Amino acid sequence: MATTFNLNGEAVSSDAPEDALLLWVLRERLEMTGTKFGCGRGACGACTVHLDGEAVRSCRLRLSRVAGRDVTTIEGLSPDRSHALQQAWVDEQVPQCGYCQSGQLMQAASLLAENPSPSREEIVTHMDGVLCRCGTYGRIIRAIQRASDETAAAAAGRSG
Repeated sequence: MATTFNLNGEAVSSDAPEDALLLWVLRERLEMTGTKFGCGRGACGACTVHLDGEAVRSCRLRLSRVAGRDVTTIEGLSPDRSHALQQAWVDEQVPQCGYCQSGQLMQAASLLAENPSPSREEIVTHMDGVLCRCGTYGRIIRAIQRASDETAAAAAGRSG
């Protein structure tokens, strides 16, 4: 029996076994390859996606758990790459190897969705557990702060 859920705003079905891991369903069956395999234990964060708006590790999530729910991958964060975080990533020159970036961006997007103006400490706490082998943590923090500031400035411009 197929499992149906919303992926990046569109209804999709997968005939993968219900106990299949969402990461592999996304990558191999639905061709959403922006979500990366890192450790397979949920410890590195490379596989982070949003489930009903909350950051989760897709390498530990069974397909049966997403039935009828909303899943957002990096491809769905902003199809035209115009999300404030994506632009801040470029402006702060965050990526080096780039492998962890989709997980970093999805984790950061969940933070800004629940807390549009986080402190540095809140950023560090929320991003803890999403690993970057290149060590660009300072740039990641600056990019999140930049996106937060630019989003707030744009909102103030719309209301003023």
